[in-house]
Formats: sequence, C-alpha cells, structure tokens
Amino acid sequence: MKAKHILLILVAFVFSFNTKAQTAQQILDKVDQLTSAPQDAKQTIRMTLTDRNGHEQVRTAIIWQKDKNKRLIKFTSPAAYKGIGFLSLPNDVMYVYMPAYGKERRIASSVKNQKFAGTDLTYEDLQAKSYKNKYNAKLLSKDADKFVLELTPKERSQYSKAILTVNKDYLPVQVEFYNRGNKKAKVLTFNFVKSGNYWYAKTMTAKDLKTKHSTKMEVLSTKFDTGLSDDIFSVRFMKQ
Repeated sequence: MKAKHILLILVAFVFSFNTKAQTAQQILDKVDQLTSAPQDAKQTIRMTLTDRNGHEQVRTAIIWQKDKNKRLIKFTSPAAYKGIGFLSLPNDVMYVYMPAYGKERRIASSVKNQKFAGTDLTYEDLQAKSYKNKYNAKLLSKDADKFVLELTPKERSQYSKAILTVNKDYLPVQVEFYNRGNKKAKVLTFNFVKSGNYWYAKTMTAKDLKTKHSTKMEVLSTKFDTGLSDDIFSVRFMKQ
C-alpha cells in the first residue's frame, strides 16, 4: 500500500509539473486543436439580438465550416434577412452579400471592424482563422480550474488585445476584447458541449459593452465530417 501511495504521489507531481510548465502558446495550440478538430461542419443556428431595453429580434442561419480556414454564413430567416451571406476564405479573403443589392462586396482589411448585419460580431470576429494564427499569447495566470491568456494581434486589428479564459479541458470560456484605446469593449462567452468525438460551442454570446446590445448564437443542429465540397465556399454558392 505504501509503495502504491508513493506511485500515486509521483504521478500527481509529474502531471502538476507538466501543467505548470506549459507555455501560453502550447495552451493556445491545444485550444485550437479541440475547437477545430472536425474536418468540416454544418450547423443550423438561432441568433437572438437583444437591445439595451430588452427588445429581441430572432434570426436563423446556416454555417458551413471546412479546413479551419473556410467559413460561410447565410441567413435563412426572417424574410428581411434571408439570403444575406458572409464568406471567409484563406489569405484574409472575405466577402459579404446583400440580396437587396444583388452583388457581393469584397471586405477590405480597413473595414473588418464593421458589424455584420446588425449583430454584435464584426467581420474580424467571424473570420475563419485559428487563435494561434491571429494572436501572440502570454500567460497571465493559472490555477486548478483555468488558464488566463493575454492575446495580442499579429496583424492589423480593431483590438489592442484580448483576454482569453480557458478551462482545464482547454476549451474557451470567455474572451474580453479591448479596443485601440485599451478599453474593454466586448465580451464573448461560450458554452461547449461534446458530440461524438468533437467539442463545439453550443451557445456563444457577444455583448457590446458600449451599446449594451448582445447577440446570442445557439446551435440547433450540427453535422461533422460529411465531406463538404469546396464549391460551397464560393461567392457563387453564397449568392444562391
């Protein structure tokens, strides 16, 4: 029994040492590995927009995702928003499509801070890009339940930094975004669940601290690894 207890103590010590020895970048890599594990995904979501007075607007949309750097979002309801789309491709290529104008628009890097279709998410927020490709990471604190990382953009951004809280399973819990004046401007909160072998954000809420407006995205259905065609991630498909 004594030897067994010693072995357990040694195992616990090694595990604790390895956890403490992790760098901020290693932690961020693990976050990316978990949150971008599927080869592709198709999700139906409900989006609830709430203003400072508690008035709500509800929309539905479909999100297609592939290869960590391709994403398409298309609204399906209500009628006033049906068909509005956002497409994110590799090499910082992004498009938005408004059916009322009948033509897509390439999103320049200078306007990535614009909000998408009245939500609290900007084009930069929605861009299909991993944390490690967007940010440099610094470990601010850690305990038995969480890590807190400071993220600074690697390229031009509307944010000066972001504070990311990661739980012990290496899943994001919250991100606090700071504007160029270094003032906290937006907070994202996540609730991750597991489906089969994959974790995904069942709900995500973005709150604009200045306008007191929030956007909650809830996944109604999701399918992974169905072999989505690259043709889906095109301007032509976005406009259909």
